[in-house]
Formats: sequence, C-alpha cells, structure tokens
Amino acid sequence: MTACKKTTETKEKKNVRGYEFYAYLDRMKFIRRWQLMRSTREENIMEHSQSVAVLAHALVTVHNEVFGGHADVLKTVLYAMYHEISEVMTGDLPTPIKYYNRSISGAYKELEKSACEKMAGMLPEPLKEGISPYLLADESCAEYRLVKAADKLSAHIKCIEERKAGNNEFLSAEAQTRAALEASPLPEVQYFLEHFIPAFERDLDELGAICQ
Repeated sequence: MTACKKTTETKEKKNVRGYEFYAYLDRMKFIRRWQLMRSTREENIMEHSQSVAVLAHALVTVHNEVFGGHADVLKTVLYAMYHEISEVMTGDLPTPIKYYNRSISGAYKELEKSACEKMAGMLPEPLKEGISPYLLADESCAEYRLVKAADKLSAHIKCIEERKAGNNEFLSAEAQTRAALEASPLPEVQYFLEHFIPAFERDLDELGAICQ
C-alpha cells in the first residue's frame, strides 16, 4: 500500500459523520414538481430524473443508430440522471418564475451551479473525478441538448397522463410542450414523437398483456 493511499484512507476514516452526497440524493423523492398545478398524481424529482434518463437513452440511441451520430451514451444518461440534483438544495422553482425575466433566470442558474458544486464537495476525493463532471453539464455538447429534449418529452408525457386521468389543469401545458417539441430542430425528437408518443394515448388493455 502506497503512502498516498494510506493518507487518503486515514482522512476518510476521520469523517465519522459520513459523506452527505447520497443522503442528499435520496431526498430527491421529497421534492415535488408542478407545484402550482393540481395533479391527479404528484411527481417528484427522483422519478422525473429516472424518466428523463430513460428518454435521454432513447434519444441518444436514435441519434447514433438512426441518424449516424457519435454521442456518448453514458455521458448522456448520467447527465440526465443528475440533471435535477441542485433542487435538493434549491427546491423546484416553478417555470413561470424561473423564466420570468433574464435577471431571475441568470440568478437561478448561478444558484444551481453553486448547489452542484456544493454537492460535488460532499464526495470523497477518490470519487470526485468519476462523478463530479456529470453534476454540471457542458451546455455546448450534443449530449446536453439531448437531455434537454428528454426533459421536455418527460413533461409532455406527464401532461398526457394528467389529461387521460380527466384533469384539464394540464391542457395548456400539454399544448405548449407539444408545440415546443414539434419546433425542435433535433431529428431525434421528431422520430420519438412519430414512433413512440402515440402509444401513450392507449390504456393497458390496448397496449396488450403478456399473454396476447
């Protein structure tokens, strides 16, 4: 065992309270989305993050396999998985407030960045290099753009779910998210809208059981 490794282990043993990173992540299930809306079923940011990760995986696969792209699948999925972690500290700020003006939007983005940096500081040193890069995405890369599209798709699917449950509260949000998706320049989004979204309109019997 090297002296460097011994020093690292000694420092970690002194942290008797434990590293807070995953304890904070576990609190994502307490942060509710759509706070200004009446929902038939509440959605938290933990389940939303899982939804976005699945949809981002779909989009990056379409990007690579259908349109001949070369995006990093792991990077895309991990960006998606961690894209809401700042909200365990900031809460979920409603969209109308978050984007009310550039001043508020810019200030909130800085707050999100600070929260992500704070979260990264809650990791042991040996883990920081492997996890920290995914906590605050590079907004200039293709993977980030796919995650943002997946985020919008997840919101649209939630609106469809609420409408099917008889809740008209989400009709405007459904129309707005659909319009935004249809206006997206990403061919992966158009592919998903055409090939997958129609199935979300079906009930369980229409989707089919395992024996059918």
